Amino acid sequence: MSFPSQPTLGFIGAGRLAKTLAAACFRRGYRIAAVASRSADSARELADGVQHCAVVPTAQQVADIADLVFLTVTDSAIAPIAASLRYAHERAGQCALVHCSGASSVALLDPARAQGVLTGGFHPLFLFSGSEADVERLAGRSITIEAPPPLEPALWALAHSLGCEALSIPAGGRMLYHGSANYAASFVLSALYENVMLWKHLGLDEDAVLAAVLPMLESTIQAAREKGLSGALAGPVSRGDAAIVQRQLDALSELGGDHVLLYALMTRRAIELARRRDTPPPALDQIDAAVQAAIDAACAPRA
Repeated sequence: MSFPSQPTLGFIGAGRLAKTLAAACFRRGYRIAAVASRSADSARELADGVQHCAVVPTAQQVADIADLVFLTVTDSAIAPIAASLRYAHERAGQCALVHCSGASSVALLDPARAQGVLTGGFHPLFLFSGSEADVERLAGRSITIEAPPPLEPALWALAHSLGCEALSIPAGGRMLYHGSANYAASFVLSALYENVMLWKHLGLDEDAVLAAVLPMLESTIQAAREKGLSGALAGPVSRGDAAIVQRQLDALSELGGDHVLLYALMTRRAIELARRRDTPPPALDQIDAAVQAAIDAACAPRA
C-alpha cells in the first residue's frame, strides 16, 4: 500500500498552531483522528473544534491511530518524542511523522525514518494569535514543505486544500529559511523601533511616531504587491540623490551608537534594488561609496 492521498491526521501537541491547523484541515474534509498533549485542557479544546477526535494520553497512541502525525511541540521536544515512537513493521510504510518547526532539521525525525516511516517538515509561514480568526486567516498564506516524494504530494495537496501556497526547500535549508523570514516579521518591528528611537530626538513619542509611519508602511507593502520590490522603492536612493544620503549618514553618525551602521547596511540593500530597475537612477556608485565609507568608519577600531 502507498501513502494515502488524504490521510487521517493526528497531533502531538495542542498549542496555537495545532488548534488552527486541525480546525482548518477538518473544515476541508480531513479526519482528525487523535490528539495528545501535556495539557489535557488544550487537547480537549483542540478535539472540541473537530468531530470524532480521540483525546489520548500518550504520543504513542496518536502514532498508532493516525496516518499522518504532526509534531506541533517546542523545538526541544521534537527529537525526544520522535525517538520514543515505535511503529509496527506492517504499518510503517503507510505512516508519516511531520514536524511543524521552521528552524529545526527534519533529521530530528530520523529515529522514525529508520523504522520505515515517512518524515518531513510542514511549516506555515503565519503568526498564530490563538484566536478563532486564525482558521480563516490561514488561507492565502504560504506553507514550506520538506518531504520525500511519497509524502510530498500529500502535503502539497493538504496545503492547497487549505487555500495556501506550498513552497519546497531542500534538506538542510531550514535554518537559513527560518532566520531570513525574520526580515518580514520581527525585523520589520525592529526597523520601526529604530524609527521610534530616532524621532524621539525630535521630541516625538512612540504613539505619535507609529501614527505617522504605520500608514506609510501599509502603502509600501501595497506598492510592493503591485510593482515588486524594486518598483516600490522610494526615498533618496531611488532618486539617486547622493547629497541627501550623505547628509543623512552624517546626521546619524553624530548621534553615535550603531545608528549610522544600521542605516548604511540597509541603504546597501536599497542600492541593490535600485540597480535592478530598467533605468537605474544616477549616482548609485557615489552613494555606494558614501555608504562604504560610513561602514568603514563605524567598524574601525577605537583608539
